[in-house]
Amino acid sequence: MAAQAVQIRRLTREEFDRLVASGFFHPEERLELIEGELIQMTPQGSAHASAIRLIEEALRTSFGTGHDVRVQMPLALLRDSEPEPDVAVVVGSARTYRDAHPNAAVLVVEVADATLEYDRGRKADLYARAGIPELWILNLSDRRLEVSRDPGTEGVDRARYRTHLVFAASDSVAPLGCPGVSIAVSDLLP
Repeated sequence: MAAQAVQIRRLTREEFDRLVASGFFHPEERLELIEGELIQMTPQGSAHASAIRLIEEALRTSFGTGHDVRVQMPLALLRDSEPEPDVAVVVGSARTYRDAHPNAAVLVVEVADATLEYDRGRKADLYARAGIPELWILNLSDRRLEVSRDPGTEGVDRARYRTHLVFAASDSVAPLGCPGVSIAVSDLLP
């Protein structure tokens, strides 16, 4: 008798949303759907939480009316992914997304310390595959901002960012979505 291969059952975004709506998960459980898999989000330290607030303030000021700066809220990306980036800037207002999560963003920001390699790898690939034009990773350990731009495909179901820039704490960065604005990296760091 032949050995049976192990089968992995992945969730779609719609299945995940139904489970969330039905109360299947504990209300305090922090999960995100990445490529059909449920990923437990790591607890935040105080520096991580402070960085999120600083980024939120800087981006709200920079983008202003016409954009919504969302903190740790779902993005309905692709059929099998619903990540909750630390910060995402989307077109519209909070009311625009009353009935459905946004399926695109002009900028996604991840704050990384323990999750740095995961954010640089799997999460960055997901955002590139979804066509997010710009990803920022605020690297708390090295006190720098890593910026990825220009998502492009690499074969079937693979994508990567083609441009990678690194900004020191003493540098400033202009988001692609509002190029006339300059944000000091030091203003984002706790």
